[in-house]
Amino acid sequence: MKMSVTDLHHLYRQGSVTPRALVDQLRLRIQAHADHHAWITVLDNRALKPVLDRLDGHSPDTLPLFGIPFAIKDNIDLAGVPTTAACEGLDRLPTETATIVSRLIEAGAIPLGKTNMDQFATGLVGTRSPFGVTRNAFDPAFISGGSSSGSAVAVALGEVCFALGTDTAGSGRVPAAFNNLIGIKPTRGRWSCHGIVPACRTLDCPSLFVLDPRDAATISAVLEGPDPIDPYGRQGREQVFNGESLRIAVPRADQLHFFSNTEYETAFARVVSQWREVGASVIEIDFSPFSEAAALLYQGPWVTERWLAAQATLRDAPETVLPVIREIIGAAGERRAAEYFSAEYRLAALRQQVHTMFSDFDVLLTPTAGHHYRISEINDAPIARNSELGYYTNFMNLLDLCAVAVPAGFTAAGMPFGMTLSAPAFTDTSLLVLAQRWLSYYDQPIGACGYRLRDAVPLPLPGRIEVAVCGAHLSGMPLNHQLTSRGGWLVKATHSAPCYRLYALPGGPPWRPAMVRADTGAAIELEVWSLPEAELGSFVAGIPAPLGIGKVELADGSRVSGFICEQGGVQGAEDITVFAGWRAYMASRKSA
Repeated sequence: MKMSVTDLHHLYRQGSVTPRALVDQLRLRIQAHADHHAWITVLDNRALKPVLDRLDGHSPDTLPLFGIPFAIKDNIDLAGVPTTAACEGLDRLPTETATIVSRLIEAGAIPLGKTNMDQFATGLVGTRSPFGVTRNAFDPAFISGGSSSGSAVAVALGEVCFALGTDTAGSGRVPAAFNNLIGIKPTRGRWSCHGIVPACRTLDCPSLFVLDPRDAATISAVLEGPDPIDPYGRQGREQVFNGESLRIAVPRADQLHFFSNTEYETAFARVVSQWREVGASVIEIDFSPFSEAAALLYQGPWVTERWLAAQATLRDAPETVLPVIREIIGAAGERRAAEYFSAEYRLAALRQQVHTMFSDFDVLLTPTAGHHYRISEINDAPIARNSELGYYTNFMNLLDLCAVAVPAGFTAAGMPFGMTLSAPAFTDTSLLVLAQRWLSYYDQPIGACGYRLRDAVPLPLPGRIEVAVCGAHLSGMPLNHQLTSRGGWLVKATHSAPCYRLYALPGGPPWRPAMVRADTGAAIELEVWSLPEAELGSFVAGIPAPLGIGKVELADGSRVSGFICEQGGVQGAEDITVFAGWRAYMASRKSA
C-alpha cells in the first residue's frame, strides 16, 4: 500500500479500503515495528471513534485529507491524550487540541497517536527519551535523528502517511535525512505554535515529514492561515525565485565539515554535481555568518528559553529530567539580560549580512547533517556529537530562513544521505517545487518502503502557470523562444495519457502538430513549462487556428493547460501517432 494522499484517496474512491479498515491495518504495522520505539501513545478505537464517525458521509471530494492517517510528536497537544514531551514529570493532560492538529482533523485526517522524541525537544539524536531509543528505519544500530525521532520513523516505515514534528534547531530536518524523508521547516510563524510545548518560544516551528512534495503542498494549505491566539504567528507574501536560471550557493570547501565521514563527503560532492547537471549555477560562499549564528543557539542566551519551558518540571520532578538535559539547560536560568541583548545585537548584524548575501544567489545548499552516528557513538559523547549534528541546522530560525530537507541518495553501506535547501522567509513554496523537481529528475526512492514520485504532477508556483507543449515549442524547436523570452522555464519532460492522436498540420514552416483526444490513441511526448501568469495572454494570442489551449491529461491522470485541437481541425492532416512524439516525426523527415 502506497502511503501518500493521492494513492490512499485513489483506494478510497475505488472502495478498496475504508478509513476504519486502514486504521486496523496500520495498528498491526505499528505493533510489528514496536522495537523501533517510535510511539509513546497509540490511540485505541474508543479514542478514535469521534474522528472516524465524523468521516461518515464524506469522501476525498469533500475533505482534502479524508481518511489520511498521521502521527503527532508528543510535545503537540491532542485533547484528552497526555502530552509528555518525553518527560513523565511534565504532567500535562490537555483539554484543548493544538491549532495545527485541529486543522488537520477538520480536513479529514486521522491522528493515530503520539510519537517519541528527545526530551523537551532538546537533541538531534533520538536517544534522549525514557520511552526508549528511537531506532533508525534502515539500520537499528544507527540513530534516527531528533528531536522528532518517532514522527520520522513512523513515516519512513509506512505506519502513517505524514507526521507532525517541531523544528527549533534541526529537529524536523535531521530525522528526515537519516530516514530518507522530505522534512519541511516552514517560515517561522507561518504555522501556528498554539498548543505546542515550547523549546525556544521565539524560535520554534512546527515541522512536517512526508514522502511526496504534493502531500506537503496539500497539508501546508490546510495548516496555513493566521491563528489569533498564537502571539508569534505571522503572514507574508510568497516570494518566488527563477527556476530556470537557478543560482545555488554552497559553503566554501574549507568550511564543509563531515566529522571524518568520507562517505557523506563524497555524497555531497555528487549532489553538487547533480545540481549542475540539471542546469543550476553553483557558487561557493563564506559560510562563517551561518556557522556563527548557529553557535549562538546553545552557546548564547537562547538556551534560557529551554530552561523556562522546563523550569516547573526541574523544580517539582527533577528526577524525571534526563541527566544530559539537566546538563544542557539546568543552569541557563542564571544568565543575565545583558548577555541576551549583546547576543541579539550580534544576531541582527548576522541576519542582515546573510540576507544581503542572498541577493547573489537563490538557494543555500548544504548537507542536512555532516555525519550519521551509531547509537553507541552518541552514547560515548552525547553532547559533542549532538553539537556536530547541528552545524548545518542550528542557524536556520535565528536567521529567519525556511528550509526543505530532501533525500539525496545513499552511501555505499546503503544508509540515506540528505541535503537541505534553504532560502529567506516566505520562499517555502519555491523550495518545495525545487525539491520535487530534483526528486523527479533522479527518481529518488523516499522513505524505507521504496516510495517513488515517478511521473509526478509538477507543483505550481505562485503567480505562474504550467503549460504542456508537444511540438514546435519543445526545447530546441523553432518556437521554444516564445516561452523562454516570456520568462518560461522547463518543469518536466513527460508524456500524455495514452488517449491522444498526433497529426502533422499542413503548412509551414514552422511545422506544427495537433494533438487530439481520441478513444484509441497513444502516449505522446510532452514538456511541461512554467510561464508567468501575466505572460499567458500574449502567448495564447499568438497561437494560430485550429490550435488552442485546453486541459491535457498527463500519464499519471493529472491535467494541465496545454495545446489541443478539435477533431475537425485535422482534416487533411497526416496522422503521425505512430511516432509518439513530434521529435521522432521530425527526425524521420530529415532522414527521408
